[in-house]
Amino acid sequence: MIKTPKMVIGMAEFIKLRQKLPEPVGLVPTMGYLHEGHLSLVRQACNECASVVVSIFVNPPQFGPAEDLSKYPRDLQHDLQMLASVDVDLVWTPSTDEMYPSGFQTWVMLEDLVKPLEGSMRPGHFRGVATVVSKLFNCVQPQKAYFGQKDAQQAAVIRRMTADLNFPIEVIICPIVRETDGLAMSSRNVYLGPEERQAATVLFRSLYAARSAYEKGERDANALRQIVTGIINAEPLACLQYVSCADNDTLVELESLTGRTLLSMAVFLGRTRLIDNLVLG
Repeated sequence: MIKTPKMVIGMAEFIKLRQKLPEPVGLVPTMGYLHEGHLSLVRQACNECASVVVSIFVNPPQFGPAEDLSKYPRDLQHDLQMLASVDVDLVWTPSTDEMYPSGFQTWVMLEDLVKPLEGSMRPGHFRGVATVVSKLFNCVQPQKAYFGQKDAQQAAVIRRMTADLNFPIEVIICPIVRETDGLAMSSRNVYLGPEERQAATVLFRSLYAARSAYEKGERDANALRQIVTGIINAEPLACLQYVSCADNDTLVELESLTGRTLLSMAVFLGRTRLIDNLVLG
């Protein structure tokens, strides 16, 4: 029988209720505006854990000066309705004041992993991500935590942070959930106009073309980058920000592919910035 999840705002109340949950506990951290991609994480957590906590918190420090925090899509009522369809025990919606109280000055920062790709385009972003995830880990104390592959660099950062700080937590990265036309599900897709939404399929088409070349034996990283670049540039509404072919764990750019490789990109469709990726090998 599916339980109606209990929503908790205050940290003290949450910690009290968390202590009563059967273990193992799974955590699914989100920024809300939930879609089927988020629910896929929750379902996997429900299958693997005795209790599941979903956090909903739009984290201000991971937004840059040019990124409008106030315009990030929010719909808590819709989120709760979606979570009522799965077996969630607690939904924690902490306030910004509790997560970052007056005088807050302690940050979690990584070195090399945050420099390329999204880190080079969004300075300070991963400082905000690593800090808030470490705070969630400390408060929830889960045995397992679930993240999506769509935010591939974030996944690598969290895996590294978890190992470096000796969190006794298994980080589980779940596959990208896509629309029927291949577009990766994202809260930001709501910003796309009809023509931009149609053009956005170019991201997956370019990745699929590169994967096909890889499966036929192509191992030159630059050749794969050029396949992606050519297809993206052929779409008039798309503006490629970067394309990367890098080691899946270190994110160091490659010349040739020998192991697990992350092929990723960031593309603007109008004012909407989308990211997508796939892992080769």
